[in-house]
Amino acid sequence: MAAVRRATTADAGDLGRLLYEFNSEFSEPTPDAELLAERIAMFIEHDHATFLLAGGGPHGFAELRYRPTVYSEGLDAYLEELYVVPGKRGAGLGRALLEAAMTIARERGATRMDLGTSEDDTAARSLYESAGFTNREGKPDGPQMLYYERELTEV
Repeated sequence: MAAVRRATTADAGDLGRLLYEFNSEFSEPTPDAELLAERIAMFIEHDHATFLLAGGGPHGFAELRYRPTVYSEGLDAYLEELYVVPGKRGAGLGRALLEAAMTIARERGATRMDLGTSEDDTAARSLYESAGFTNREGKPDGPQMLYYERELTEV
């Protein structure tokens, strides 16, 4: 399995670049890589998120966030991002990042992990489902869950 390591503030430049590439690849609005790197360094420094790096480039990353929940004694982990550069996909980096993220979340006290991906990202969906994640849409005992968002800068 590919080597995965926890990122430090010294890795913020690589992480900013990778996050910028990720957002650009999927046509998402994004700050530039330098601003992302500054924010990522602050997140790492203040333990607001855990970032993981994979491959020697590095060629992929994951971002985990945690939140307490009233439903259990542990935390919920949210896999905010998981990205592997296009030329390195299919080599096990995504799986290695996902497995490492689940291990680190458990070590942090998380009892549950959730994530989101687009319907048309079949490779990501296949990875998540093969790792035991369940798409709520496919559950016979519950309704399809929808994800909503809103910018709060508007009045």
